[in-house]
Amino acid sequence: MGRHGEPIIVTGTRPIGKVGNLGSMCGMRVLAAAIMLGSAFGCHHTDFDPNLAGPPYPYALHTTDTLSVEVFRDNTDITIVNATAESWTDAVLWINQRFSLPIRRIDAGERVTLDLSSFRDDIGESFPAGGMFATRRNMPVRLVELQTEPEGPLVGFVSIRQSEGE
Repeated sequence: MGRHGEPIIVTGTRPIGKVGNLGSMCGMRVLAAAIMLGSAFGCHHTDFDPNLAGPPYPYALHTTDTLSVEVFRDNTDITIVNATAESWTDAVLWINQRFSLPIRRIDAGERVTLDLSSFRDDIGESFPAGGMFATRRNMPVRLVELQTEPEGPLVGFVSIRQSEGE
């Protein structure tokens, strides 16, 4: 019964009154907090691992020489098309004078696809390749170089720029 003896009318499944409104507001706050925490921590993984750090970029070995090797970016991968008659073994591939990846072999005329997140800088940070669940803005691939010997000069590849929509 109500305050003055009249019956309480309940419509639907939710009673009308302060208790019902307070309960739904608390539920909304809990839901909002869960969504924020889930988006902040749920899909996040670290892009930094000092144990995977590569060597620092060898600025003293940089040259302006280039080869007829084209590099195409496809989302989070790069494809290297070696149009030369040369093969390379035990080399290091550099991107943007920062990120490197040891390469076992690239044969003459071969096409090789590599995952950009496998490239690391000298503190262990992975290349910000982007992708659907990326936590960092993707970085364009501007400069690709090959180092065939530890103290040998770097040789540039031709990086094919993506169109604006890609």
